[in-house]
Amino acid sequence: MTEIQRPGALYQQVAAAIREAIVKGEFAPGAPLPSEAQLIERYKVSRPTVRNAVAALRAEGLIEVHHGKGSFVRSDGQPAVTLERRISRTSDGRFVMPNGAVWDEAEESTRYRTHTTKTTGQLLELREEEALFGCDRLLTDPTTGTRAMHRTLIPFEVTESIPTLAEAPDRRPDAIYGLLTQAGHKLWWSETVRAHMPLPDERTALQLPDATPILHLSRVTHGTSGRPLILEELRVGADRAEVAYRITADKEPAQRTRA
Repeated sequence: MTEIQRPGALYQQVAAAIREAIVKGEFAPGAPLPSEAQLIERYKVSRPTVRNAVAALRAEGLIEVHHGKGSFVRSDGQPAVTLERRISRTSDGRFVMPNGAVWDEAEESTRYRTHTTKTTGQLLELREEEALFGCDRLLTDPTTGTRAMHRTLIPFEVTESIPTLAEAPDRRPDAIYGLLTQAGHKLWWSETVRAHMPLPDERTALQLPDATPILHLSRVTHGTSGRPLILEELRVGADRAEVAYRITADKEPAQRTRA
């Protein structure tokens, strides 16, 4: 029996006691939490108090609920998917997915017209409200079932010289890279990764458990003279994926000498 003698609301005291048991390893990652009846007996509190304590720990991300099975200590195991972010090219000039990996589309892609925001405008080096073609995809990894949201944004000014992009902005990224190369661009890429808590639609689409942040990757394809050509955004649950990069050393710029 564990005595609850700490200050604060009773459910907070129970939550603190359960949290301590998790940290000490008494309730192991991935293991079921004791039933409500067992927790009531252990801490000598009411059913509402136990439920409020478990709800607080769910909000913290320490516990997840499997409907029909009960509450479980969230696993701290390895992510299910590694996102290889390098870009490969075959001997005949085609761009290919890393390691041949292919994600399935969970639903039909959505094509639309939109405008730059403050954030996307900065990445594309455009003012706000500049016209864009957009395409949204909901992807699933066929092996693990991990979901990802992918978005492609293409400025109208880019498609003026490549009409096929305007006709089919829902092409896969490797196909778009090919069209840009055929148009005379020598491509290079820049990418940033940030984490944030999901919006309600992101949480639903990605089927995220409570208190789970998402990884938000923004990749810009640059062309001639470093000009940004397209923006890709990939969002995936941080509990399901890790990001891997291949890093090579750049040549140090030559130092200028005074005449």
